[in-house]
Amino acid sequence: MIAEAFARRSAPGLALAGEADRIARACHAMAARFQDGGKMIAFGNGAQATDAAHLAVEFAHPVTVGRRALPAISLAADPGVLTGVARTAGFDQVYAAQLYPLAEPADIAVGLSPDGRCENVRRGLAAARDRGLLTVALGGGPMPADHALVVDSADPRVVKEIVVTAYHLLWELVHVFLERPGRLAAEPAP
Repeated sequence: MIAEAFARRSAPGLALAGEADRIARACHAMAARFQDGGKMIAFGNGAQATDAAHLAVEFAHPVTVGRRALPAISLAADPGVLTGVARTAGFDQVYAAQLYPLAEPADIAVGLSPDGRCENVRRGLAAARDRGLLTVALGGGPMPADHALVVDSADPRVVKEIVVTAYHLLWELVHVFLERPGRLAAEPAP
């Protein structure tokens, strides 16, 4: 049973490692936006809402000594705003409706979905692209984004675990680019 649990995680974990070039390009683009004064805006549903909050905390309050805080918020973190917007605009619009007044073109939108089918996350990413934001999607299915990291697993627990690993990589590599300005000026090597 334990071996089977590890086996379910092996292929998706190795697939993430195989995406190193794409992850580096996403991190480079994110670092450039932060360098230009942008902020990160994360959003998702259910467990992915807590991932969005976790991701925002990682950037805004880094636990690694010497790493600078970067501006980041989660659109899923305020139940008053979330439910108020859902009541007036509908749940499918909760993230898009929040992005229009909050987001600037220099910002980064990160949408998280367990299967790529969360309509409010998809619409949030589309609204972000319409406003000129850099878009990053993390989850278990394809979503409209400039940079999408899709976990190939039908097991939602495995998807979540790989997504957590992926956003920790994003955090770490964004800082690598920001700490080495020469690397930020050049495109990441494939």
